[in-house]
Amino acid sequence: MPSFEVLYQAAALCLTYPDDDFRARLPLLREAAPQLREFTDHAALTPPDELAAHYVQVFDFKNRHSLYLTWWLDGDTRRRGMSLLRFKEVYRAHGLEFTDEELPDFLPAVLEFAARTGENDLLLEHRECLEQLRSRLTDFGTPYASVLDAVCATLPTERTGVRP
Repeated sequence: MPSFEVLYQAAALCLTYPDDDFRARLPLLREAAPQLREFTDHAALTPPDELAAHYVQVFDFKNRHSLYLTWWLDGDTRRRGMSLLRFKEVYRAHGLEFTDEELPDFLPAVLEFAARTGENDLLLEHRECLEQLRSRLTDFGTPYASVLDAVCATLPTERTGVRP
């Protein structure tokens, strides 16, 4: 499989809250990951306050666009705790310790993990979740959908037999 580490790292940055650091990195993101140009061009042309408000509107008000992968499978149930633990175990098996700033299934964290390790099994296992999120973002009409389009395009479409 081709290497998509740069795309995954750039997508992780695009899916985090658009603060001043994000804006400073936009030229680099645009150059490093041409697959994300639709989004990076939009972000560069959108006033900072407007982009931040849009991020909150898209990702913080409803779970319909949740960036937490286990939410798509487990919702807010007890089973989700075991799923989150599994993410931490995968990170630990690759020599990475997950901080408690975010939950381990936060899509930008999973993308960064894939970028650092070259390991995309967590993305593959949650492909259906990513597709649901991509579809909902597309229906919502947000430029963030193009980020998910680029990530999903790197994953095989056939079933691998692995269940999330």
